[in-house]
Amino acid sequence: MRNPQWTKLLLLVLVVLLLGTNACGTGNAGVVYVLASWTGAEEDDFRKVLGVFEKATGITVKYNGTRALEQVLASEVQRGTAPDVAVLPNPGSLATYARQDKLHPLGDLLGPQGGYGGQWLALEKAGTGQQYAIAVKVDLKSAIWYDTTNLDGATPATWDELLALSRQLTADGRTPWCLGMGAPPTSGWPGTDWIEDILLHSAGADDYRRWAAGKVPWTSAQVRKAWTDWGALVAVPGAVRGGAPAALLTEFGDAGRGLFTRPARCVLEHQASFVMGGYSAMTRADGSSPAPGKDFAFFPFPGPAVSEVSADLAAMFHNTPQARELMKFLASDQAQRIWPGIRRGSVFSADRNVGDVYDDDVSRQVSSTLTSPDRRLCFDGSDLMPAKMTGAFYQAVLEYLVDPSRLDALLANLDVVRLSVPAGEWLDIPCGQAGVEIGPGTSSQPRPTR
Repeated sequence: MRNPQWTKLLLLVLVVLLLGTNACGTGNAGVVYVLASWTGAEEDDFRKVLGVFEKATGITVKYNGTRALEQVLASEVQRGTAPDVAVLPNPGSLATYARQDKLHPLGDLLGPQGGYGGQWLALEKAGTGQQYAIAVKVDLKSAIWYDTTNLDGATPATWDELLALSRQLTADGRTPWCLGMGAPPTSGWPGTDWIEDILLHSAGADDYRRWAAGKVPWTSAQVRKAWTDWGALVAVPGAVRGGAPAALLTEFGDAGRGLFTRPARCVLEHQASFVMGGYSAMTRADGSSPAPGKDFAFFPFPGPAVSEVSADLAAMFHNTPQARELMKFLASDQAQRIWPGIRRGSVFSADRNVGDVYDDDVSRQVSSTLTSPDRRLCFDGSDLMPAKMTGAFYQAVLEYLVDPSRLDALLANLDVVRLSVPAGEWLDIPCGQAGVEIGPGTSSQPRPTR
C-alpha cells in the first residue's frame, strides 16, 4: 500500500521541477534575429543600440552584419529562413518584399509618429497605404564638402558658379574634385548621386520624381543634360587627380582624404553626410584629426532649395512578440537618440525630436535640413528604382567616366532596361513637398513611357 505522504511529496517535487523548467525557458523573454549591412565600427555602434533594448526588455538580439546584405537576405527569404527584422539599404528593396507579402505592416503597432515629417513617412510606406519600415538612420546627399582652410570667399549658389569655381581651381593648378567610384559590390553609386543631384536641381522636383518612377526616358533632353553637366565638371583635364577614369580605382571612402593633405590633393567632394565620420577619423601629418566646423564644412548643392536624401529602413519579416517590441523601440525617441549620440556628426535621425543631440554647427545644419517641416526633400532616385534598373545605372556611370563619348549609347541601353521592367515594380514617392500629408492614395504604380 502506498504511503500518501510520499505521494504528496513526489507530486510537490514534480511541480517544482516543472515550474523551474518553465522559468528557465522564459527568463530572457525570447530571441529576435536581425540582419543588416553594418560591420566593423558601425556594427559596434548598432549593437550598443540593441544592447539598450536587450537591457530594457530581457529579449536577446541575434545580430548578423554583412556587406552583401541584399544577396544574403534574398537567399534567406527564398529558403524560408528570413530574419525577424532586416535593415534594408533602400526603399526599392522594401517595396519588393512588401509586394511579395513578406513584410508585416507597422501602422497599428507604432501609432502616430509626431517627430517624423510626412516625407519620411511616405518613404516608410514603400508606395502603399501602410507603413512597412522605420528609418533607423538617414543621410543628406545634396552636400559639397571642403576643408575650411582651402576655400576662400563665398560658396557657389548656382550651377554656373560651381562650374566657374571648378575651372578656376584647375587654372590655378589645383585639383577641384575628390572622386571615388569604388564600392563593391555596388561600385558606381557615388556617380549616380551626382547625376541625381544635378537632375533634381536643374529639371526640378516633379521631373525628378517622374524620372525615378520610370516615366521619363533616359534619352530625354533633361536627363541627358544632367550627364553632360557632370562630365563638364569632372570628366575634363585636371578636374580629378589622375583623370576621371582614376576614380574607378578609388574607393569612395578614400576619395576625401585628399581634402586634408598638405598641400591638398583635391578641394571639393560631393558626398552624403555620413562622410563626416570618415573625415573625423582621418589623421593628418601632424597627428591631428579634422573636426566639423573648425576644419571642414559643406555647402548645399547649388540651385533650388531642395535636397536629396537616403535612409536605412528596418522592416519586420516575422510578426513575433520580440520583433514587434524591437520595431517599437527602434521608432522611439529614446532609440533614435542613441546612435547619433555615439557618433555625433556622422549618424543622423529623421526624428526631429532628437536634434538637440548634435554638438557642432555642421551637424545641426545637416539635422535641420533632414527634419525641418519646411525643408523640401527628395529620395535618392537609384534607391527608389527596381534592382535591375539600379544596377544598370551604376554600370553606366562607370562606363561614362571611361569614355564620355559613348553617352548616347549608354542612355539608349538604360532605356532598354527601363522598358523591360514591369510597371508594378516602379515606385512613385512624393518629392520636394514640404509639410506633405501622406494618405493611402498618395503613391501610384506608374507605367513606363516610351
